[in-house]
Amino acid sequence: MWASAYPVTRFLLQYYSPGAIMLLRFILAAAIVTVIGLIKKIRLPKAKDLPYVAGFGVVGVFMFNYCLNTGTINVVAGVSSFICSTSPVFTLIFARLFLKEIVKPTGWFGVLLSFCGLITVMLSQTAGFSFNIGLLYLTGAAVCGSILNVCLRMLMKTYTTLEAATYGILISLVCTLWYMPNVIREFPGAPLPYNLAIVFLSIFPAILAYMTWGYALSKAEKTTNIAVFMYLSPFISSLIGFIWLGETFSLLSLLGGVVIIAGMVLTNVFGKT
Repeated sequence: MWASAYPVTRFLLQYYSPGAIMLLRFILAAAIVTVIGLIKKIRLPKAKDLPYVAGFGVVGVFMFNYCLNTGTINVVAGVSSFICSTSPVFTLIFARLFLKEIVKPTGWFGVLLSFCGLITVMLSQTAGFSFNIGLLYLTGAAVCGSILNVCLRMLMKTYTTLEAATYGILISLVCTLWYMPNVIREFPGAPLPYNLAIVFLSIFPAILAYMTWGYALSKAEKTTNIAVFMYLSPFISSLIGFIWLGETFSLLSLLGGVVIIAGMVLTNVFGKT
């Protein structure tokens, strides 16, 4: 579901601005989780958990989507997903710092290898001396995704997946209200396929993806055990982007992506204690 978000976002950017995509997506998602939450009578977060709630909602959801939408303007879906797939590398670093999870030297070598792959992908998107600023936004999205994993894992010790998803989506909605003028200007004339794509983003990569991901994290022995599955995303995104949007990318981009994945496999398979 998360892999599909990259090509769908690329499609939406043909008409909508990044801010409008975010706000429309979270308006619908917030309406759905609020109705479900009222029926299920979800709890309000406790004061001691508010830092994790804020980290999840503001950084893990809002900032992730802001960086993703902005960075994807000038970067194809496959490359965007390869860059964001470095999130498990940053997750490992934050898990070590804040969750005290132990990593073998082999794991840190995998981190270095993934960063080399990230640099290779960035170089593949640089034309002459012109740097593609979208690459920095997408790297920022990867960092935000790692913070999402750490905060969500902490929340899942106390709250249900529905509760955590509701907190994150509602906080993100509040953060994106700044873009209401964009929505007022763009929505009335939007063709139906673009609005259907918004509905898809609101339900699948947002609500269902966060709920299933949170459930997986709650059952994992370690955060990194689950984060490793993110390296499936680039291949699925690339396939969807190729079939649906006709997107291709260079051999250097593919090489860098493979190096990223190799580093993450080394980190998560051979670097665990």
